[in-house]
Amino acid sequence: MAVEELDLEIPDGEFVVVVGPSGCGKSTTLRMLAGLETVTDGEIRVGDEVINEKAPKNRDIAMVFQDYALYPHKTVEQNIAYGLRLSTDLSDEEIQKRVEEATDMMGISDLLDKKPGALSGGQQQRVATGRAIVREPEVFLFDEPLSNLDAKLRKHMRTELARIHSELGITTIYVTHDQEEAMTLSDRIVVLNNGKLQQVGTPKDVYYRPANLFVADFIGSPSMNFFDVSLRTDREAGRLVHNGFSYETSQGFVDALTQRTNATDFVLGIRPESARFGSPADEGKTVTGTVEVVEVVGSDNFIYVDIDGDEFRLRTTSRREPEIGSTVELTFDESDINLFNAASEEAVLHGYESGLTQEAPVGQGRTAEQ
Repeated sequence: MAVEELDLEIPDGEFVVVVGPSGCGKSTTLRMLAGLETVTDGEIRVGDEVINEKAPKNRDIAMVFQDYALYPHKTVEQNIAYGLRLSTDLSDEEIQKRVEEATDMMGISDLLDKKPGALSGGQQQRVATGRAIVREPEVFLFDEPLSNLDAKLRKHMRTELARIHSELGITTIYVTHDQEEAMTLSDRIVVLNNGKLQQVGTPKDVYYRPANLFVADFIGSPSMNFFDVSLRTDREAGRLVHNGFSYETSQGFVDALTQRTNATDFVLGIRPESARFGSPADEGKTVTGTVEVVEVVGSDNFIYVDIDGDEFRLRTTSRREPEIGSTVELTFDESDINLFNAASEEAVLHGYESGLTQEAPVGQGRTAEQ
């Protein structure tokens, strides 16, 4: 996938995760940074140095691949040391010291004499990471390094990678399709789709302030609920009208919205965990539907409700388990509403920005005091 006009600045020492669906340009971006793909326009800089014309081995960048790319005939020690012996003039003593430090850090000091075929997937991943660490590069690149591991080991290795980054402080760019990895590992998330940059922000910023419908849908599991609505107003308040419901909003919400746009057709977005079962006190702010599916996932239940042909996903505690086919009323606070322009699909308003019932979550461009 071609990557179009990607303009991104990464501060020294930051851990950036690039996410997006298959074929969106994540790995292509990484390969351009590493020098494995040619850049047709623009500059790649490490510090103040333009590295477009530099060979991969001269870029001071270390890359960990999805398939680990270990030499099957070499031992763990030889695999880790090979790059240093090939591309540096370090002494054997210095190389040995670096190998020992890296293997201690990765917890594989007892595997130095083994070959890759005798290692588990997690051990091979540690060797590949150790090989990158001994380079002591300016930048680490990780291309979906955990995708071949089982779920439990993947979570453990995420913790290990976060610890290593904390210890070394080396700028890291990490590509994954797993949004949970992105949310837990990153200082900032870069969201790509069809080769184009969609949003850059902290995990909270991307989650609570999605820039458009794509980001809102891609980030979060289960994904955000979406409903086509129209804004109706009178002198006291407003209503967001859908085929299956009419949701009353305050005048403050209407004012905040009309200050930003003259449009009246929107897509309303609500996170599954932001909804709850309604009560008489929620009159005018409820959505009525029919329970279709209840998924029990440990401490939580995911409840799927049909709202006039649209699906509403509710995340609630395992104690709430309505019967299939029953009618339920759901509600949510207007501070949890996300509105997107129906035509452009760009975000128009995040409900808390009307300043009514809750403060904005801390994220890019916001502080806890704001």
